[in-house]
Amino acid sequence: MTNVHPTAIVDPKAELAPDVTVGPYCVVGADVSLGEGVVLHSHVVVEGRTSVGARTQIYPFASIGHAPQDLKYRGEPSRLEIGTDNLIREHVTMNPGTEGGGMLTRVGNHCAFLTASHVGHDSIVGNHVVFSNNVMLAGHCKIDDYVIFGGGAALHQFGRVGKHAFIGGMSAVENDVIPYGLVVGNRAYLMGLNLIGLKRRGFSREQIGAMREAYGLLFAEEGTLRERVEKAAERFAAQPDVMDIVNFIRSESDRAICMPRSERAA
Repeated sequence: MTNVHPTAIVDPKAELAPDVTVGPYCVVGADVSLGEGVVLHSHVVVEGRTSVGARTQIYPFASIGHAPQDLKYRGEPSRLEIGTDNLIREHVTMNPGTEGGGMLTRVGNHCAFLTASHVGHDSIVGNHVVFSNNVMLAGHCKIDDYVIFGGGAALHQFGRVGKHAFIGGMSAVENDVIPYGLVVGNRAYLMGLNLIGLKRRGFSREQIGAMREAYGLLFAEEGTLRERVEKAAERFAAQPDVMDIVNFIRSESDRAICMPRSERAA
């Protein structure tokens, strides 16, 4: 049975699965949907057109689904969708979308959002993503699967981070980060591949070797980036991991690509 603490305020129109737990002093709005096994520990506010997937746990003083921090927002019926098995710790904030960004903010499954991290409006976050403490994700960002943000990192609006990338703590990221990349600094630069993460996730020596070879080609000094991308696409056409990087760079974006410190933008 649903377990709602007597001090909690749950709108009668809210949809709660039978085994949801709503702890002391929580507030749940009328358009909220909480999936099976969701736990709001205490002092959590979930508002707006927000759905929270099964077995997600939300800790005290998180603010989920309140109006986006966008001065152009005029009350349009945008949404926030949070997937299953997520960990949302204290003081985390997540905002719904806006008319200017597709009306949807979406968070995937099996993610961890540690204390005081923020998911901005119209952002899309993949699966198995980790936001360490105080990570700031601006609006309209796209984060692929298995990305890890170190504490205090910030990503500029409309930024993209490819899968399995690692963002170093306190990094200020104003450009896109390639899949499998490792970036650090203010402003952040590409330091290499996320080799430790790749090994931990079971990538083979052959896969990592091909990515390292492709990285050397893509970020060499000779020629333009576009020319080097086409060379890499031809040489590594049979390597799906390398082609993830190639296609990421080829795709259209509002931001440039994070480059190594010695590399010029091309």
